[in-house]
Amino acid sequence: MEIVVGTRGSRLALIQTRWVMEQLKAVYPELQFKTKIINTTGDLNQHLSLDKIGDKGLFVKEIEQQLLNKNIDIAVHSMKDMPGSLPPGLKFATVPKRVDARDVLILKEGYQSLCDLPDGATIGTGSKRRKYQLLRQRPDLCIVPIRGNIETRIEKIATEPLDGIVLAAAGLIRAGLVQRISSYLPIEIMLPAPAQGALAIEIREADTKLAMLIKSIKDEIAEIQVTAERGFLEGIEGSCHIPIGAYSQIVGDQMILSGLYGDEQGEILIKKTITGKVEEARTLGLKLANNVLKEYKAYAR
Repeated sequence: MEIVVGTRGSRLALIQTRWVMEQLKAVYPELQFKTKIINTTGDLNQHLSLDKIGDKGLFVKEIEQQLLNKNIDIAVHSMKDMPGSLPPGLKFATVPKRVDARDVLILKEGYQSLCDLPDGATIGTGSKRRKYQLLRQRPDLCIVPIRGNIETRIEKIATEPLDGIVLAAAGLIRAGLVQRISSYLPIEIMLPAPAQGALAIEIREADTKLAMLIKSIKDEIAEIQVTAERGFLEGIEGSCHIPIGAYSQIVGDQMILSGLYGDEQGEILIKKTITGKVEEARTLGLKLANNVLKEYKAYAR
């Protein structure tokens, strides 16, 4: 049985795809895999900021179309790139083990943390979520837009007038670049993107045999967390134009879910937390989104 796996062509995307294939092959050695690289809108427009190109789904739509057209059997994505809802006919097969959800700073030599940076330091990030949360901690910082894969963005610290950049810890961990991390940003300071650090394995709804195979690499905790955080994203109906964050912690049979939502200019930034039962993960996400939107609308009047 040969399974064709669709992915973006970046080094990180290929590392993530290879990891998924290795996990499945460890359980089913007889499986054969073929990788198909697919260019997405986000990959083809590197010179523009994401909010100038379009809406959420910039790194997945072309891959999903290949899945619907049956040119590939599985699509592997970073879960944080996924829109709140999937196209009809597609579904997530499962959520494998999640990597560290936090964001990190990679700083110029001589600096180790946010506190070390001098007044007016320049930090690169293409994310409004990261930008406005950083400015809450350090209003003096100069935040500039930056695009590109992990390696390209790290190189820009040396080639452009940057004191540092913000990236997801998960990407650096998977790419074997942990040594480049200057400091981890605590969840309390920098709420991650919903489902950051998790992988999305997308298949066609009708592919029940494939779904059963992939279930073998399911991680229960990661799946519950992703369900809650994506419930928040779905309820907010968010896009890449606005700052959105979510993170859930599981303590026994209880879940603590935090969500962040704001406007394009960062003038309004609402952050709230809700607690409930683990089995109500998606409902908690939707409820928290409703609470946050109510407060947002009150501020926006």
